[in-house]
Amino acid sequence: MSASGRNFWGPGDYYTFLVTGEESGGSMFAMDCVIGAGGGPPPHRHLAEDELFYITEGSVSFTMDGESREVGTGESVFVPKGTAHSYANTGDGTARMIAIYTPAGMEGWFREVCTPVTSTDAPPPPVTPELIERMLEAGPRHNVEWLLDG
Repeated sequence: MSASGRNFWGPGDYYTFLVTGEESGGSMFAMDCVIGAGGGPPPHRHLAEDELFYITEGSVSFTMDGESREVGTGESVFVPKGTAHSYANTGDGTARMIAIYTPAGMEGWFREVCTPVTSTDAPPPPVTPELIERMLEAGPRHNVEWLLDG
């Protein structure tokens, strides 16, 4: 299968689509996430999808409804829809995980907001105010509520 249109730079992270809604009849969306040191999204909640994260390399600090825990290789976290959450790679190296959304639909947000990868040799693009604005602006169209201060 071609990688064209399946690899994206997110805010500091690298995403590869594994299964899209188009391929699963709308039942799920799954992607591989490579999270750089310090990477991860700000607090948010999904209003339409449950999420499952399975750590395949390193460890990731997850916060759900104000409680945090470190999740390591071979461990998983389930986040029910509507649950406030965030995650961060607090280590020095990269971490990697599989993210599964049910039902599908979140891939639309990633396609709209993130930057398609044209070369894996290039460094990730910087997180800019324009990227943050795209994230916030696209949220309501894809049932994502960002829980930012101010």
